[in-house]
Amino acid sequence: MSPTVFRQDGFRFFFFSREEARVHIHVLSGDGEAKFWIKPQIELAQSYGFNSQQLKAIETLIREHRNEIIDAWQRHFGD
Repeated sequence: MSPTVFRQDGFRFFFFSREEARVHIHVLSGDGEAKFWIKPQIELAQSYGFNSQQLKAIETLIREHRNEIIDAWQRHFGD
């Protein structure tokens, strides 16, 4: 199960259920995929296919939606 938290600008932001305990978000588009840590700070964990401009745009979206991501994580995982 991989619930979508939000979609914006051609990117899908989602979780993989019970992948690991540390709060993070996965991002997918036709160009690539990435994983960002959310806590303790927003940080790129890994990326495949995205260029630096795309990663910067993705990180900006994550910063704008950080509280929404954390709330969705807590609702989904009960943490």
